[in-house]
Amino acid sequence: MADPLLRVEKLVRRFGGITATDNVSLDVAAGELHAIIGPNGAGKTTLISQLTGHLAPHAGTVSLGGRDITYLPAYRRCALGLARSFQITSLLLDFTAADNVALAAQAHAGTSFRFFANARKEKGLRDAAHAALDRVGLSHRADVVVSRLSHGERRELELAVALASKPKLLLLDEPMAGLGVTESQRMVKLLQELRKEVSIVLVEHDMPAVFALADRISVLVYGRVIASGDPAAIRQNDEVKRAYLGDQHVVTHHG
Repeated sequence: MADPLLRVEKLVRRFGGITATDNVSLDVAAGELHAIIGPNGAGKTTLISQLTGHLAPHAGTVSLGGRDITYLPAYRRCALGLARSFQITSLLLDFTAADNVALAAQAHAGTSFRFFANARKEKGLRDAAHAALDRVGLSHRADVVVSRLSHGERRELELAVALASKPKLLLLDEPMAGLGVTESQRMVKLLQELRKEVSIVLVEHDMPAVFALADRISVLVYGRVIASGDPAAIRQNDEVKRAYLGDQHVVTHHG
């Protein structure tokens, strides 16, 4: 077996008396879409924040491509191929879709932020922005100011921004949040395409989407992984049913 692209071992993070991440271990293989599910307050976003470097663990390790990145700052992890699409949107609303992606490409290239005009005018950055927009189906909205994009289009733009850094691993924190049925179906189709070229960790509450997309699913409850396996195994797991899935009708109406 080749080493996993991402390996998390015995990660612990506490907030006061609460253990938000309780000895979490999981791995993500190259080319895999690994979903993390669990009820609100399970510690999913806390875990993602430790993977990105926005939060330091109290114990345990995080490795990317065999390299220990546990205490590397977020920008160094990005340079090594880790990208995150945020649960709470972080787009620049007064700039166009293309401008947002060009800025991300500029940051990845390490060029100066002193003159925003550089990102707008430089052909390489402009081409990279349009390529990323094309991958998420937004090239026709490149010159539209973000504040005029729909919620679904903004979620797609967030993906384009993340892709501009040419990641090896994409961390997606609830990309389906707030999407209608049609927009959700578009996002599932988009992720099915993107997973062919980048490994993905998906944190998501939309169970039909998770079961349609994931190679493996890890279930987080009270900061602890109670089960990890392929969708069929998770669907049949009694502890998962009691702790989380319960009466949810997990069907695959997507795709």
